[in-house]
Amino acid sequence: MKIGKELKVGLIAVFAIVLLVVGINFLKGYSLFGGDDTYYAYFPNSASLMVSNDVTLNGVVIGKVLEIDNIPQNPINRRVRIKFSISDDNIKLPKGTLVELGNIDIIKKGLIINYPTKVGNNYYSSGQEIPGKMTGDMFSQVKQYADPISHKIQLLVLHIDSLVNSVSGVFNKDGTADIVSSIRELKLTVKSIGELAQEAKFFVVEEKIKFAKIMENVENITLNLKKSNDAITTVLGNAKKITDDLVSADFKGTILEAQTTLKKLNFALEDINQGKGTFGKLIKDEKLYSELIETNNELQELVDDLQANPQRYLHISAFGRKNKGVELTNKQELKLKRILDSIPD
Repeated sequence: MKIGKELKVGLIAVFAIVLLVVGINFLKGYSLFGGDDTYYAYFPNSASLMVSNDVTLNGVVIGKVLEIDNIPQNPINRRVRIKFSISDDNIKLPKGTLVELGNIDIIKKGLIINYPTKVGNNYYSSGQEIPGKMTGDMFSQVKQYADPISHKIQLLVLHIDSLVNSVSGVFNKDGTADIVSSIRELKLTVKSIGELAQEAKFFVVEEKIKFAKIMENVENITLNLKKSNDAITTVLGNAKKITDDLVSADFKGTILEAQTTLKKLNFALEDINQGKGTFGKLIKDEKLYSELIETNNELQELVDDLQANPQRYLHISAFGRKNKGVELTNKQELKLKRILDSIPD
């Protein structure tokens, strides 16, 4: 069977059209045979992203950008909707995935898939929306890092300028003189510190010797305490015995006896205060006191007279001759009798 030229031309035309459609879809990012998962993400702007730009995961291209639609009526952060595909059947997007729009390399832009830190069991289905995030381009990032550095450099230049002016002011004639004076004082201070350190060294040596002697004394005291351990134990035992005796002592009976004695003493003092008894009469009877004084005076006079005139009271016989002494008057005899009667036997 022969095929006509018209049929051949038609078949070639159909094949060319199919090839053209497939090529266009391929250029747009669709797979040759279809079946890719598609997702949506919203952004404030497209950042010059183009259809057929790559979608990457960990630096590996896993899909293409399919559509970029402008939706002015949406909120400002959702003005641009981007449709993209995932051509790898083994890649699923878990919940928490973030789509980042930015630079894939120095020139080329694209979408970057960022997996969450913890991947769960829930995944996005084809056709669902995935949260999007804008990242600045390379120049914006460089500017973002460069602006603070530039500001710090400007401040540093201002500080350097102020420092140079200050140093210039210091190294004038007066400033140089002040610096020389300060250096001289610094030398004197360092010298004083060195002398102080030397004195401190000697002091430490002396105190070290004293401390060694103190520790030796402490050791001797410890040894003496150790040697006296038995004696201390005996003393403590005696103290315990004394304490036990005090605990077991009849304090109540002793206190009662003391109270009885104090009562008797109070009664005796009361009698003395009332003039009862010999001691009470001696304290309260003024007449008796006066008579005792008078008797003492008379006794003193008698003693003085006895010393002056012993012959009045002593009878001395010499060579058979009797000396009867001096005769006493009645008054003197009564006085002598009263004195002799007052002397106890």
